[in-house]
Amino acid sequence: MSTLIFQISGVWLLSILAGFPLFASMGLAAFAFVALADLSASIVPQKMAQAMNAFPIVAAPLFILMGNILGAARITDRIVAFATSVIGWLRGGYAHASILTSMIFAGMVGSAVADAAGSGAIEIRAMKKAGYRPETAAAITAAAATIGPIIPPSLPMVIYGVTADVSIGRLFIGGVIPGVLMGLSLMAMVMLISKRQGFRKEPFKGFREIGRTFVSGFFALMTPPLILGGMFSGIFTPTEAAAVACLYALFLGFFVYRTLEVRQLGPILVETVETTGLVMVLVMAAGALGWCMSISRVPQTLTPLIVETIRNPLVFLLVCNLILLLVGCFMEALAAMLILIPILVPAAHSFGIDPVQFGIIMILNLILGTIHPPIGVVLFVVTRIANVSFETMSKAILPWIVPLLVVLVAITLWPPLTTWLPNLVMGK
Repeated sequence: MSTLIFQISGVWLLSILAGFPLFASMGLAAFAFVALADLSASIVPQKMAQAMNAFPIVAAPLFILMGNILGAARITDRIVAFATSVIGWLRGGYAHASILTSMIFAGMVGSAVADAAGSGAIEIRAMKKAGYRPETAAAITAAAATIGPIIPPSLPMVIYGVTADVSIGRLFIGGVIPGVLMGLSLMAMVMLISKRQGFRKEPFKGFREIGRTFVSGFFALMTPPLILGGMFSGIFTPTEAAAVACLYALFLGFFVYRTLEVRQLGPILVETVETTGLVMVLVMAAGALGWCMSISRVPQTLTPLIVETIRNPLVFLLVCNLILLLVGCFMEALAAMLILIPILVPAAHSFGIDPVQFGIIMILNLILGTIHPPIGVVLFVVTRIANVSFETMSKAILPWIVPLLVVLVAITLWPPLTTWLPNLVMGK
């Protein structure tokens, strides 16, 4: 069987090197496995279909749809205005406001790319107007966008929960404290460099302005409490929360702010279907390949080997951090999760590591890859918005990765940062 696994791995690697998309290379590896194992080829499409036969995974396209609706309805304008009025009077206020906006927006869309694209243009334009260097404004926006998949709702958490058989509700709640810490750490970084970078202080416009922007954006700001409150109270599941959030986003766009038109629904749905298709085809191919690995006993073989070699849970987590950070630099986050979950999660379980803690560690590691070259999909987004070169952005982002790494180390060393709130809300 080990010879067969090496052969399948060879097919997988060769197809990737040949330029095949990742989902195609995983599918080819699965077909190669059943062919070499003398099994029926019909097993592969069956396992692909089974991978989609999970109610929680319905949340993925619904959260994608909600993010697209909110973006088309220009909800972010009101959120940025509110964040600026609350915290914009500090030195480096526009940078603080950008981070606070991302923290609020994270409670709506659950995607780093959507966060950067949705509010990035407004934030970067405001910072550039205030005298920030374009690359600095873009770097702050990119770093803050990584909060999107950590503060719930979160598309990567949905995929992790379905694939690793972990409660999505617990993952959502477990991401709240790390997400807030990420925002606070970035704000601390802004405070440290404000004088050196020459960030100016804006005049405080008064509590009346805070009240005005809060009232203006009230219904938009209620989106995260609606989603999280409904889940925490047990009124609806994460999947049902996604459906409710979509209806609420349509309500805001059509009836409250009237910034959405019927003719926009077509493009919104097309974009949602395209994005969902990319995500789901990866899930399906990974499901088939995961089944091949399972019956080949790859996790069962590797888990005792990893446990016996490393022995210490903390050392295991540190090794995982290094591996995931490296993988995140070269592979899209969802694809990397689908490949690594069958191998790393059983090993984490053997060490007694809480699956919620491990899931958030895995997601944060891989999301950092979105703001780091050579892949850096969020970097590409903010580069286009700020009109700076990718090389310049690659240098400008480096200092802003440091506070995020500090948070990663903190949740690695102290599990209660990810487990205390889920245990409090949902019980152990």
